[in-house]
Amino acid sequence: MKAPGAAFAEDLVDFDRAAAVERITSTLRDQVTKRLHRRGVVLGLSGGIDSTVCAALAARALGPDRVLGLLMPESHSAEESTPLGQLAADHLGIPTLIEDITPVLEALGCYRRQEAAIRRVLPGYGEGWRSKIVLPSVVDSDSYRLFTLVAQSPEGESFRVRLTPTAYLELVAATNFKQRVRKMLEYHHADRLVYAVLGTPNRLEYDQGFFVKNGDGAADLKPIAHLYKTQVYALAEHLDLPRAIRDRPPTTDTYSLPQSQEEFYFSLPYGLMDRCLWAHDRGLTPAETAVGTGLSEDQVGRVFADIEAKRRATRYQHARPLLVEEGVEVDA
Repeated sequence: MKAPGAAFAEDLVDFDRAAAVERITSTLRDQVTKRLHRRGVVLGLSGGIDSTVCAALAARALGPDRVLGLLMPESHSAEESTPLGQLAADHLGIPTLIEDITPVLEALGCYRRQEAAIRRVLPGYGEGWRSKIVLPSVVDSDSYRLFTLVAQSPEGESFRVRLTPTAYLELVAATNFKQRVRKMLEYHHADRLVYAVLGTPNRLEYDQGFFVKNGDGAADLKPIAHLYKTQVYALAEHLDLPRAIRDRPPTTDTYSLPQSQEEFYFSLPYGLMDRCLWAHDRGLTPAETAVGTGLSEDQVGRVFADIEAKRRATRYQHARPLLVEEGVEVDA
C-alpha cells in the first residue's frame, strides 16, 4: 500500500488529460449553447497559462471563430503580456481585440490613488517610481504576516517599507480598478455579440479567493476552477500550447514592478501549494503531507492554517448578494 504522500504525483500530474479535455469541452459547449443560450465566449488574454488553456478549451468546444480574446494592457503591464496573449490567439486561430485601459484608469484616478496610498509610508514616491507589494513566506514562522511595499526610484535605488493597514487597503482598492475595468469591457463585448464571459481561475485561485469581487471574479462560467495549477500546466502541454507561455512563471501582472503570485498572495510556489491544498482537502495530516512535499510537519501545519484563514477572509468574495426574502431568487 502506498504512503498517503505518494499519491500526489498521480493525482496532480498523471491524471487522464485527454479525458479531462473531453469533459471540459463537452460541458462548456452545453453550458454556453443550452444553459446560457449564448453564441460564443469572450475572455481576457493575459499571456498566462490559465487564460491560454481556457481559450484553447473554448476553441475546441465552440470553434475558434466563436471565441473572442481581449488584450487589455495598461501602463503597468509587463512588456511581454500583450505579445504572448497575441501568440496564444494566433496559435489557436481565434480573433482578438486590443483595448488599452490606461486612459480609463487615469480618468478613474487609479494611478493617482495608488501613489497617494504609497506616499503614506514612502513620502518621496512619485512619477517614474515603480513598486509592488509582497508577503513573507508562510512556512518560515508562526508570526502574523504583513504586506511590505517594495519600491524602486527612477535612479534604481530600492526601498522596502512595511505597509500600514490604511495604506494597504487604499492601495489594493485603487489597484482593483484594473480588474473591474477589464471585466466591464469583457461584458461590453459579450453583450454586443450575445456571448458569455469566460472566467479563468484555477482551483488554487478560486479556493483561496485570489480574485477581485466583480472584477476577475465575475464570469458566466469558469471551466478550470476544479483544476489545480499543476494540472493546468499539464493540460497546456497536452494541448501543445506555445512553449513561451508554458515556460512563463505565474505572475499577477498588476503592479509596476515584476511580481509573482507566490510573493504577492500564496507565499509558496504553486506546485507546493497545490500539493498542500490537495492533501488538506483529502483530510491528510501534516505528517502525512510532509512526506509528499518536502516540508516539515510544522511547516505544513502553517500552510494548512493559512489555507483556512484565506477561506474565511475571502468568503465575502464568493458570496451572492443578500436578499431580505430569499424566495424571490430565480432558479436559472
